[in-house]
Amino acid sequence: MAEKLALPLLLPNPPPPKPFFQDPQLQPPPSSQHQLQNPSNLILQNLLNQQTQLTKPTAAASTSTFNQSVAVENPSQPLIPRTRRRIGKHRDSNKGKPWSDHRLSPQGELALQTLIDPQFESGRIDQVLLALFNSHLNDNEEGAEFRSEALGFDFLGLVKGLGHYKKCDLALRVFEWIGIHGHSDILLSNSVVAVIITMLGKEGQVSTAASLLHRLHKDGFSLDVYAYTSLISAFANNGRYRDAVMVFKRMEEEGCRPTLITYNVILKVYGKMGMPWHKIMMVFENMKKSRVAPDAYTYNTLITCCRRGSLHEEAKEIFEEMKSVGCVPDKVTYNALLDVYGKSRRHEEALEVLYEMEMNGFSPSIVTYNSLISAYCRDGLLEKAMELKSGMMAKGIKPDVFTYTTLLSGFEKAGKDESARRVFDEMRAAGCKPNICTFNALIKMYGNRGKFSEMEKIFKMLTDSQCTPDIVTWNTLLAVFGQNGMDSEVSGVFKEMKRSGFVAERDTFNTLISAYSRCGSFDQAMAVYQRLLEAGVTPDLSTYNAVLAALARGGLWEQSEKVFAEMKDCRCKPNEQTYSSLLHAYANGKEIEKVHALAADIFSGVIEPHAVLLKTLVLVYSKSGLLDETEVSFSELKRRGCALDITTLNAMISIYGRRQMIAKANEIMTFMRESGFMPTLATYNSLMNMYCRSENYEKAEEILKELVGKGVKPDVISYNTVINGYCRNGRMRDASRVFMEMKESRVVPDVVTYNTFIANYAAAAMFVEAIDVVRYMIKNGCKPNENTFNSIVDSYCKLNRRDEAVVFVSNLRDLNPHISREEEVRLSERLRSE
Repeated sequence: MAEKLALPLLLPNPPPPKPFFQDPQLQPPPSSQHQLQNPSNLILQNLLNQQTQLTKPTAAASTSTFNQSVAVENPSQPLIPRTRRRIGKHRDSNKGKPWSDHRLSPQGELALQTLIDPQFESGRIDQVLLALFNSHLNDNEEGAEFRSEALGFDFLGLVKGLGHYKKCDLALRVFEWIGIHGHSDILLSNSVVAVIITMLGKEGQVSTAASLLHRLHKDGFSLDVYAYTSLISAFANNGRYRDAVMVFKRMEEEGCRPTLITYNVILKVYGKMGMPWHKIMMVFENMKKSRVAPDAYTYNTLITCCRRGSLHEEAKEIFEEMKSVGCVPDKVTYNALLDVYGKSRRHEEALEVLYEMEMNGFSPSIVTYNSLISAYCRDGLLEKAMELKSGMMAKGIKPDVFTYTTLLSGFEKAGKDESARRVFDEMRAAGCKPNICTFNALIKMYGNRGKFSEMEKIFKMLTDSQCTPDIVTWNTLLAVFGQNGMDSEVSGVFKEMKRSGFVAERDTFNTLISAYSRCGSFDQAMAVYQRLLEAGVTPDLSTYNAVLAALARGGLWEQSEKVFAEMKDCRCKPNEQTYSSLLHAYANGKEIEKVHALAADIFSGVIEPHAVLLKTLVLVYSKSGLLDETEVSFSELKRRGCALDITTLNAMISIYGRRQMIAKANEIMTFMRESGFMPTLATYNSLMNMYCRSENYEKAEEILKELVGKGVKPDVISYNTVINGYCRNGRMRDASRVFMEMKESRVVPDVVTYNTFIANYAAAAMFVEAIDVVRYMIKNGCKPNENTFNSIVDSYCKLNRRDEAVVFVSNLRDLNPHISREEEVRLSERLRSE
């Protein structure tokens, strides 16, 4: 994909001299002067100051490699150990009972009790192990084989026992003792190797485990499938999925045939990596060709793999195959299938799975209900989600942190902030402690609304609750700052994320692509995509969608079509977000006929008419000013019973406002208030724009004051709209007053702000004032554009003062020493054409 995108996707803007991810040295913090000029940097600095108070993770113990093929942790970027508890998995094989291994001899049991004694001195380990070894010596040749076997069982049990009692270092020393004293031929077995590798993996010492296996292989020890599988599992359990795959391939190259457990682990790894479905199926087919019969765990893993790409058809096929070969679906199977249908926005099929699950004697659990609630929240069907919560409580199932967090996120996404806060309050009142996911959802809510002070409070609450920011926290901050067009903060967060020891994964890369494209830094977005490929990360559906969204913002519809075609060639199934980006690309590229063609496929059902696509049609038609098409799409959305959201409602207000259909816009506002939607900055900006073009233009400033009073920070568009309303009506003094308020609120005026003043002064023949504004904007670092000088030249000509226009153009270099020769020629030609 990179080769196809490299040239055609790059915009003409030159890339920055040193992209952030190519600079290993962290940049010094901004100066206080810079912070004053850029108040948003204070937000980032406050968050990072809180973060530095947290305990940072340490690097793994070793940086050895496994036969130069397994990557190790970078000491400068330590891997964060995953402390997430795995529900339903007991790492203790005795399930809380005292450890016992009935194959230990009395001498072996004595050695174990000696080693785990808190008073034991590690310097005596040689004495203890030698005594155990000597206790099995037998001069009788007939009993030699028995003694050797018993000795092997004792040392295996000893290593297992030390692992159970969390004496990993001692277990490793026992293992090393075997090699040092030359007893490998008697005591060293793949069973011992597998146990020690597994133990090291649980302790997070994966590189040590890889180094150990490499040393054994180099010394000629014949590793078996259990030893390899233990290392694959160790890498997988520590999130090092690419390393796990490399060991799997190495094992196959050595002629070691995978077992059922090996295949199950690697299939799960492929799912975690987001591998394309056809690659997952290749492993599955190879498994069957090798006559390794899949079990229920295999099929459950495959169904779970379908979730990321919303592959509901493929999940259904696996489910049917599972039943056809005699594997009985269990509760995990049904929950996984239900989750896939939920992610695919197939609510009816999800409910059918629930009914089948109950018919087969499996009672729905909290996991089941959480999957359904998540599915409804994802599509904005929040009332049904709340009904499900009530239903589960009626059955005696208490909502957990995942339930509340999912509902909170759903209300946030719909723009119903008050409802989101009520869910959070209910959660705390129920004694349910928020987790990192809850805090991430709240950070996203306040950040997307531009309420950075509240976001900082949540971040502080996070740290006070003994939660540690995770990869999702960092990705959320990246997305929030990207959403708000704060590209310097995006780079700052990413640098701090790396400094905190987090390694960028696929989701981080995808988030960065989206963040930079939202900031208008398209070249940076594509550079991140290139970096993703260089890191060996396989693009998935989310990656393609992030790239398509970046292209769409630039209206690069031709390149979007190429990516779309390549995506299908790579067997990556498009979803509603994919088609949504195509619609935006066509609309922003002024290819309205292509929008109509895609809309026809959506309305006819050729492309499944997801709510997301219908909402996108409302948005793109509204932006294009096509009232009839916007209303048709909005009606279709309501006819299908799709939940409305704040973005769709804002689109309707926007087009009604531009058409001066004030009554219609007020109808939408009434609906929003009655339905609990919280107006956003976009809502207020559309209303201000509507009024500033009407006779009641003063109301625009009233709305500006209203949003400030509600804690919503106005942006440059807000102030420009009010300024334009006053300028259009000749009230330049009021426009200047709003301009000063704008600067006092630390919103930086842009070229549109200045051009509004210049155009209106020039139209009123106030050329001295207009030229003063040009001087002021240049002095304050705002570069004039074509419209800046066009308005002055055109106004001179309209007032039959062409000679003065000629003088103005000839003296432009005195006004703007940096004006290009091309601009002077362009204005001269414009004069001649008048």
